[in-house]
Amino acid sequence: MMTKLKLLLDTFLPSENNFPSDPQKVISLASAALMVEVLLSDYERKPEEKKALLDVLKKSFALNQVTADELLKQARKAQRDATDYFRFTSQINEICTPQEKISLIENLWRVAYADGELHHYEEHVIRRIADLIYVSHTDFITAKLRVIESV
Repeated sequence: MMTKLKLLLDTFLPSENNFPSDPQKVISLASAALMVEVLLSDYERKPEEKKALLDVLKKSFALNQVTADELLKQARKAQRDATDYFRFTSQINEICTPQEKISLIENLWRVAYADGELHHYEEHVIRRIADLIYVSHTDFITAKLRVIESV
């Protein structure tokens, strides 16, 4: 019975095999997977969104193009394999400071606005992620406004 329970939990909880052990790599992969979620949420694939996502990854995590491309590839796989956001948001909650969480929300807004418009599905996904990582509504809106002003 314990074996079945462990197998069930392994199915739903983040696995050490699926996430790197270095905290910075954990955060970069979890953040990138959430950015992919925003990118895919409006059901449109626009090149400017992918470019914005790669630019955000390079700037946020000090990556070169090759490393950012590899991270995006890993993030797409992690996002595709996930059944919910918990696997990513739990890692972020465990490691990130409140300011780092707000920066992540800003980056999600950057990806959402990359094509010049905000789809209501994109906003819904970002709101949901903000709730799961305990970013207040005020910080959520302030991050959105900062991104809008910079676009």
